[in-house]
Amino acid sequence: MTALAFVVGVVLLVVGLALSITLHEIGHLVPAKLFGLRVGQYMIGFGPTLWSKKIGETEYGFKAIPLGGYISMAGMYPPSPGEAEGGRRPGRMRALFATMVQDARAANDETLVGVEDRVFYKLPVWKRVVIMLGGPVMNLLLAVVLFAILASGIGVQTATTTIASVSQCVIPADAGRTDCTPDDPAAPAAEAGVLPGDVLVSVDGTAVATFPDASAIIQASPGRPLSIVVSRDGVEQTLTLTPALTTRAVTDDLGRAVVGDDGVVETEQVGFAGVSSQTALVPQPIWVGPQMTFENVGAVAGIMTQLPVRVYDTAVDLFTGQERDPNGPLSVVGAGRLAGDIAAVDAPIQNRAAGIIGLLASLNIALFVFNLIPLLPLDGGHVVVALWDGIKRLWARARNRVSRPVDATKLVPVTFVVVVLLIGMGGILILADLFNPVSIL
Repeated sequence: MTALAFVVGVVLLVVGLALSITLHEIGHLVPAKLFGLRVGQYMIGFGPTLWSKKIGETEYGFKAIPLGGYISMAGMYPPSPGEAEGGRRPGRMRALFATMVQDARAANDETLVGVEDRVFYKLPVWKRVVIMLGGPVMNLLLAVVLFAILASGIGVQTATTTIASVSQCVIPADAGRTDCTPDDPAAPAAEAGVLPGDVLVSVDGTAVATFPDASAIIQASPGRPLSIVVSRDGVEQTLTLTPALTTRAVTDDLGRAVVGDDGVVETEQVGFAGVSSQTALVPQPIWVGPQMTFENVGAVAGIMTQLPVRVYDTAVDLFTGQERDPNGPLSVVGAGRLAGDIAAVDAPIQNRAAGIIGLLASLNIALFVFNLIPLLPLDGGHVVVALWDGIKRLWARARNRVSRPVDATKLVPVTFVVVVLLIGMGGILILADLFNPVSIL
């Protein structure tokens, strides 16, 4: 059953990723059609075509390698200089990059035949930007929907007010043991009569809805008797708890220990009761999903700014056998393995569904941020070209001149280098995910 669950998790991830790619390309297709562009192809995947059907002037289909997709729009770039000037094309260039530029221009010129003004490069700048941002924005919107389902439909794992366990004694942090001895003082909660299964209703006269609410009051009140109301078997009881004074590490918003300038972990003295809480999936308000989305955008953007360094660290971990950073970059293979692990873990179905939905939402955030990188052939690169063309037009108009459209085919060599680097980084991540995977098991 575990193997079957693993396969189901991988399949769900693949289907979800295919849906994400499909919606990404629809985000480009719809505004392109609305603005009157001729769209020759709408394809999911790369390589040989598995199936296609022509509807109107557009061919829709699927290709063999489901690692992306594209739409083919007429006139992404202006005509080749030779044709635009009515003369012959320059002679064949021997340099590899020059040949690439020439091939790109030739392929682009084929899309200009018989379409007149229904071409991309002639559109107003804002329309070009809308078309190119349509894909990433669709991924962002899908992430919002997925996080909303996760947070408000399924719920977020939250410490509840139900007591899971009660410590019987206070053991010094440096004691090196977990069992109580006759010399250890009784834990405040045990001494007060708190039992596992009790539900906290209020602490010191303040109603508490979550365990952190109760913990905050207890930690702020060492040595001071607190009146706590618990519900036990449906009956409310009032107990008196006096928190003990204990020392703990100071943590940041992510729960990590704060280290001072001297390299020593900072500590603070707080009240201690000696209880732990049960956790459960608690549905959150509807605005929590969008909030989680934009928090993830910031986190992923931080990873993207350090992507080459993080991929290098992943390569080092691969060849040295060290444990990988669980928050580092993953390939599609790694995401699939992670989805399989989530589906196979021994946990309630709700928890596993939440894990896979969260993973898909995070992948869509990654697609959104990655495609905004201002380099061709990514969407962000096309946005930069469109904006530069607009700036050139404004500058020329201010000088009573006519600006020629920006010929982005000149950037084909840069595009080639970017593609090679992306393939290289992708290859490293795939190898790492195969031989040194990140796992939750």
